[in-house]
Amino acid sequence: MANIILRPDWFISDRHVTPEKIHENRREFLRRMGLAGAGLMAAPMVAAAAEPVEKAASAGPKLYPAKRNPEFNPNWALTEEKVAGSYNNFYEFSLAKDKVKDLVGNFVVSPWSVKIEGLVEKPRTMELEDILKISPLEERVYKFRCVEAWAMTVPWIGFPLSKLIEKLQPKAESKFIRFETANRPEQMPGMRGMKNYPWPYFEGLRMDEAMHPLTMVVTGIYGKPLPKQHGAPIRIVVPWKYGYKSIKSVVKIEFIDKQPTTFWETLAADEYPFESNVNPAVPHPRWSQATERIIDTGDRLKTQLYNGYGKYVANLYPKV
Repeated sequence: MANIILRPDWFISDRHVTPEKIHENRREFLRRMGLAGAGLMAAPMVAAAAEPVEKAASAGPKLYPAKRNPEFNPNWALTEEKVAGSYNNFYEFSLAKDKVKDLVGNFVVSPWSVKIEGLVEKPRTMELEDILKISPLEERVYKFRCVEAWAMTVPWIGFPLSKLIEKLQPKAESKFIRFETANRPEQMPGMRGMKNYPWPYFEGLRMDEAMHPLTMVVTGIYGKPLPKQHGAPIRIVVPWKYGYKSIKSVVKIEFIDKQPTTFWETLAADEYPFESNVNPAVPHPRWSQATERIIDTGDRLKTQLYNGYGKYVANLYPKV
């Protein structure tokens, strides 16, 4: 699987997406002005959110922007950056997608550490700067599909989760990985307003899903460190699954031998099962998954099995 060459199973026409030239012209202007990696044209809140991640690796080479991996560079226009940064499911802050970006200011993302525990040869607490040294960062263009039937296309920056797992050396009996998000109600107002939810947020993957080359540890987006509303400073991205499987602001990774329960599965197992692969033939109990709405155009497209990544991941699910 190491030499995957990503080719789109479906094509998004220009009328269905934000014109790429608008996004690229802006980046070219910044590049010529020497500002491409600094994000000086972005809103102050976004710049402040990203700054600690860059500082975490200040002793080494500059991390952002990262070079785009040619194997994950399909000919798709990107969702407009401002739209993607203003439409976020992060219930720890708010149920309203457009409010999250305005409520993350008090969320402290530096210093940041991730606790590694369970069935692993090297349990430890890893600082963010040490995680950033595990593998060179790269940019990958991925489709992102929410269970709520909306979608976007964004350039994530990070490295394969398998690189981290290999370094940690899980034991043979480790079959699943459980992830946990930060638990800071004093900094996350949504947690205080929804006390009946089983906080902190938690998710899980099978080991083969976690080791798949498409699964990423993500620390950046749009050429810059990950903003807080996107899950700063470190999140997981699993592009063939619904978005809630791509857990944000990770503080704990646990290697276990039995399938873990997950946050939304605990609340409604019939609506949010553990696997949660994108599948147009399996409707959510309250709405269809046959189509998806592109967030910056409002247009509807047909949903693709495994979010269009079937040729790379279908072998993980032989019963489908």
